[in-house]
Amino acid sequence: MSAIDIANLRTLFPAAAEGLYLDAAHQTPLSLPVRAGLDAFYDQALNTAGPKKRWLARVEEVRGRLAAFLGAGPHEIAFTKNTSEGLNIAAHGLRWEPGDNVLLLEGEHPNVAYAWLNRRPQGLEVRMVPQDRAKKWADADTFAPYLDARTRVIALSHVMFHSGQRNDVAGISQLARRHGSEVVVDAMQAVGILEVNARALGVSALASGCHKGLLVPQGLGLLYTPYETEMLRPTYMALAGVANPDEHIVVGAGNVEPRTDAQRFEIGNFNLPAIHALGAALDLIEGVGVSDIERHVLDLGDQLIAHLDALGIGLTGPVEREHRSHIHVLDLPGPWWADFLAAEGLRVSPVREGIRVSFGLYNNADDVDRLADVLRRGLRKIAHRAA
Repeated sequence: MSAIDIANLRTLFPAAAEGLYLDAAHQTPLSLPVRAGLDAFYDQALNTAGPKKRWLARVEEVRGRLAAFLGAGPHEIAFTKNTSEGLNIAAHGLRWEPGDNVLLLEGEHPNVAYAWLNRRPQGLEVRMVPQDRAKKWADADTFAPYLDARTRVIALSHVMFHSGQRNDVAGISQLARRHGSEVVVDAMQAVGILEVNARALGVSALASGCHKGLLVPQGLGLLYTPYETEMLRPTYMALAGVANPDEHIVVGAGNVEPRTDAQRFEIGNFNLPAIHALGAALDLIEGVGVSDIERHVLDLGDQLIAHLDALGIGLTGPVEREHRSHIHVLDLPGPWWADFLAAEGLRVSPVREGIRVSFGLYNNADDVDRLADVLRRGLRKIAHRAA
């Protein structure tokens, strides 16, 4: 069972007490500590017009903490706007030649796909790899038949938004390295909820936003890459990404040398409020322990699956604990269920093949039981309408 003090945690997330919030895969509700981090920044801005040096020092402090949280070094982390920006940095910066190909899973998140589809006019072939409908997750065997000498990249989500499946990124990276290919990962649905060690995964780039498992409002993302400039080139250049800017900020006609670390991808002012909030979020997450958060959401998933079995409702994703996440997509297609659950006060998301239920660290066993009761009433209504 979970070691998390749920009763205390729920007091930090007021939205968890307002209704049945089961939509962490869309966005997690704001917590009181994160709100306090935002307020502290805005108080400084209001009262002092901005202690810029202190704010920039805070950026580097949070960068270091985020890097350690991901099993990386500070030089391997860039702050971005969102997951999509990080994925596009990789799609534009990794080296490939016309006629090379990238492998994507069928049904991938659109922003994983668009980053690479946008490169087709320059000669990149995009190959869609079918999902294994029986296995319901992806590993090296999924991609191996489609990989050849011209495969430069395998791009995929760590956790799929529409099924909750947890793909074997480390195994896929081992396959890619044997063939001289790169792996680019969308970790949006994993970071902060599952244990993610970016370096151990062996990927070339890992992108994520911070408004789900990392508990921060929208507008802040991260990019991890261990690669230096010769392997992953910046598409855009700004003062923040230059290796040796003039101390008087005078630009001459000489060569522009980008930084060799991940900060070469940072092209403007930082989202300072969100970075302050991220520091507070990391305090909260690390105080609980991400391994305990992972265990907790998987325990809730076990409880949900038991209810679903009793109700005769299937999942579109895997049921095996090691291959699922905090996301569970119930096989309840059609608009009726979405309308019914919303009318019952449930915050969930309709996705392609059903209703997505996604747990956060603030959810508890009572939430799962309440969901099961609502589903039971819905099944009765459907049976009554059909009679």
